[in-house]
Amino acid sequence: MKNNESKTIAPEVTRRDFIKTAGVSIITAPYITSGWAKTPPSDMVRHAVIGTGGMGRNHTKAFGNMKGCSLVAVCDVDPEQLSKAVKDLPNGEKIKKYADFRDLLQDKSIDSVSVATPDHWHTPIALWAMMAGKHVYVEKPCSHNIKEVNLLVKASKAFNKCVQHGTQRRSNGAHIEGIKQLRNGIIGKVHTIKAIDHQYREAIGKAPAQDPPPGVNYDMWLGAAPKVPFTKNRWHYNWRWFWDYGNGDAANDGVHQIDVAVWALGDRYPKRVVASGGQYFYDDDHQTPDTQTTIFEYDDTQIIWEMRLWTPYTLEGHDNGNVAYGTEGKMEFGRAGVIVTKGKEQIKIESPETVETIMPNFITAVRENNPAKLNAPIEKGAIATNMALLANIATRLGASSLQYDPLREEIKCPGLDKQANALLGRTYRKGYELPYKG
Repeated sequence: MKNNESKTIAPEVTRRDFIKTAGVSIITAPYITSGWAKTPPSDMVRHAVIGTGGMGRNHTKAFGNMKGCSLVAVCDVDPEQLSKAVKDLPNGEKIKKYADFRDLLQDKSIDSVSVATPDHWHTPIALWAMMAGKHVYVEKPCSHNIKEVNLLVKASKAFNKCVQHGTQRRSNGAHIEGIKQLRNGIIGKVHTIKAIDHQYREAIGKAPAQDPPPGVNYDMWLGAAPKVPFTKNRWHYNWRWFWDYGNGDAANDGVHQIDVAVWALGDRYPKRVVASGGQYFYDDDHQTPDTQTTIFEYDDTQIIWEMRLWTPYTLEGHDNGNVAYGTEGKMEFGRAGVIVTKGKEQIKIESPETVETIMPNFITAVRENNPAKLNAPIEKGAIATNMALLANIATRLGASSLQYDPLREEIKCPGLDKQANALLGRTYRKGYELPYKG
């Protein structure tokens, strides 16, 4: 295949068609009972990383050096990224490199994959991987839009696969213990949780159209998104600020803080979303907001998510994290750990036991073929992701508020119902339709 060509996916392809045409059989990872320290190489989980940008290289380093795991393949449409991904890794010269993820998925010996591509490819690749019998670690946000989020949850159950969401705070021992004690009433009744998302992100300017870098399959990179000329601002990292590929900082960083707040409230959807914001700071190619304030309203409490991308200072002295306000004190989640303040007393919450971090936890679940072992299962990550996407929908429409019914997959937004529900999904470019319909 030439560098500027792309394989196309049949628009109505089914699971059976995929197995037949790609030569992939549906298999599950073997149940391995031997302990970590005694794991023979032949019993290691064979893992692959798809998408080898900054986050993807974190995956290659983590899985490439992990006990009980063997990194056997990497994939990216950018050959330069591929070379960086395996540099300095153990046995890096033996790791297979692919430009097309579908070729990688034909390797029946691969047990699991990471999806660390731009957001608009997260769900399509995760679906293809599950259909090929692989367990999936999908980076946050798990999907580009709400319909994809919900489809991904359905597929994980239909194929009975471990699908871990990249909201790693759920594998942080202090956070786990903090949530437990918060629910047990250590700060009384919680009526407000703040989710803080702030940093200074430089303007990206206005980039002219140009040819893609040598060897890059740009059509494949675009995937379902409309075909537009290549620009450097639509490329590495900055793609996050374009609606066709990402969802701004709401789904980039904000999903972490929203996830902790939702977790504290028992992983449930709000009854109403109130949002305000827009682009107040940038005057460049950015499409997504640089300022957002969203209130997720429940019967007896609320989550307030604040995002500002133009502050080279902390908000109220707090780093990106959370503050839960209770009737008897507050609990803070941040880089300093989890700290409870009650009057003049401060208590630092510590985990009573060692907790596997998120990637080793994923491998443990894969080894046992047991989704129940996951610390950040997709059905939990789906709620935080959908709430971040709902904040964007309200902001984009300039809506004062909206209500989302997760069972009907429907939005009610006074005077804007049709526009709001249209933003639940997307139109897929011919040849890049989703392979699984649910």
